[in-house]
Amino acid sequence: MLAKNNVDVINGFGKFVDTHTIEVSLADGSVERITADHILIATGGRPFRPHSVKGQEYGIDSDGFFALKALPKRVAIIGAGYIAVEIAGVLNSLGSETHLVVRRHTPMRNQDPLIVETLLEVLEQDGIALHKHTTVQEIVKNADDSLTVKFDHERSVTVDCVIWAAGREPATDKIGLENAGVETNERGYIKVDKYQNTNVKGIYAVGDIIEGGIELTPVAVAAGRRLSERLFNNKPNEHLDYNLVPTVVFSHPPIGTIGLTEPQAIEQYGEGNVKVYKSSFTAMYTAVTQHRQPCRMKLVCVGKMKNCRLAWNWIWC
Repeated sequence: MLAKNNVDVINGFGKFVDTHTIEVSLADGSVERITADHILIATGGRPFRPHSVKGQEYGIDSDGFFALKALPKRVAIIGAGYIAVEIAGVLNSLGSETHLVVRRHTPMRNQDPLIVETLLEVLEQDGIALHKHTTVQEIVKNADDSLTVKFDHERSVTVDCVIWAAGREPATDKIGLENAGVETNERGYIKVDKYQNTNVKGIYAVGDIIEGGIELTPVAVAAGRRLSERLFNNKPNEHLDYNLVPTVVFSHPPIGTIGLTEPQAIEQYGEGNVKVYKSSFTAMYTAVTQHRQPCRMKLVCVGKMKNCRLAWNWIWC
């Protein structure tokens, strides 16, 4: 498809030489330089590993999870975000003794309180061991190849597999941004405006590498399409609105959201201007089984009904 659309693909590792030049190191050891008036950075992210933790190399990351050749009998998943919760649900459903380790009071703490409460209820019901307010100090490999994860407060758990799912980081550290003068924040995320412009004219960024972005593939694709429309199809005001992006977490049970959570709406518009409607039920799919899962929904409204801003937060079986 790329060749059909006259797109040249160069396989290699690229980095900026200056604001208009990319140097590509090829597999045969040679180097090729490319110049362009417009350069888009879309290098994506990679799983984060806490290199300060002794023995962290004994664990795998979310990429390694998909390379597992056998189901671990016991697993510790370290992280509180959607990747950790999704992996925990999969392995627990397949029969692994599953431990979910979070640094604060709950996983998915940025979700609406209704979502978090329901998720915690189901995690406990399904038998996932949740270790709250817990920090990993060390991972020790034992003689039988099992792993002992040592926590703070002299606690530990022994498992067969440790999965680091403590978030992702932008892959921007080895592409020579400093040679082009592209600004990043302290975590390496590239600063852009709503049009995906960096601080350097002719250099743009989309996807998991931008500051304040939403780390979802369809969002990056949508932003890239709008950028191409703006640059090459005479639509100077085309840009992606990041305020209302429907999002799904493939947890057990799954979560879907769009718009603000209730606390976010109250903070932004004031409690007196926010109306909340809730509903809960058991879906027919599990209504006649012993393993009933709750379905709960919340509609957050701001303003009068004729001109109301809406947000949906729901978790369902």
